[in-house]
Amino acid sequence: MFDRLREDIASVFDRDPAARSTLEVLLNYPGIHANVMHRLAHRLWNAGWKGLARWISSLSRFLTGIEIHPGARIGRRFFIDHGMGVVIGETAEIGDDVTLYHGVTLGGTSWNAGKRHPTLGNGVVVGAGAKVIGPILIADGAKIGSNAVVTKPVPSGATAVGNPARVILREDKAEQARRDFAEKIGFQAYGANPDLPDPVVEAIRHLLDHMQKSDARMDRMCETLSRMSPGFCDQKPEELKAEDLAALQDEAARRQG
Repeated sequence: MFDRLREDIASVFDRDPAARSTLEVLLNYPGIHANVMHRLAHRLWNAGWKGLARWISSLSRFLTGIEIHPGARIGRRFFIDHGMGVVIGETAEIGDDVTLYHGVTLGGTSWNAGKRHPTLGNGVVVGAGAKVIGPILIADGAKIGSNAVVTKPVPSGATAVGNPARVILREDKAEQARRDFAEKIGFQAYGANPDLPDPVVEAIRHLLDHMQKSDARMDRMCETLSRMSPGFCDQKPEELKAEDLAALQDEAARRQG
């Protein structure tokens, strides 16, 4: 149990820059207190002491503002930041290195027995106020935006926002190619900001795809022309730099102001 507690404390330092000392974390982080009490309640639940387990869960809710059903299964290095208003249902399953912020609900949509709460994979992050509802899978590395209402599975590495939640960024080869190209020409990493409205994100994605295809086409044309006339493509356009884009943005902001 002490090994798990040390891991919990280390996870706080990893994910919360406000943490300054081990004593401060032990005394002032309700997520740590709720985690410890849940492990005790979960053992009692599995041992058949369900009434006592529920009482410990209720005591934990009273002391921390975090409600975790003793039947919920939680992995290692689970971190609840702030914690007030977090609710985790009986059949919820949480992987390793998961982070929840305050006001998160891992809830059910049915009164029937059986699996009715979500499963969170390893490394999932759920923003403040988000509601993840039903026996769905939030796959490894996924991120849920603040106040999102998620009722459908979220694939690995994806980002979901809104009500109802929509996947706006995916971790796949095409998305990685867009990010790499965006960084090369000076755009911010990812080439799109999850905070932007969906149409803007989609427009930037299509723009980046078109630019990559145009560059590839120009390269093929240059190779063909160079075989006919050596040195034809030696002169290359001036490199686009992030500093130049920032200067253009500043100038546009001054004009609007």
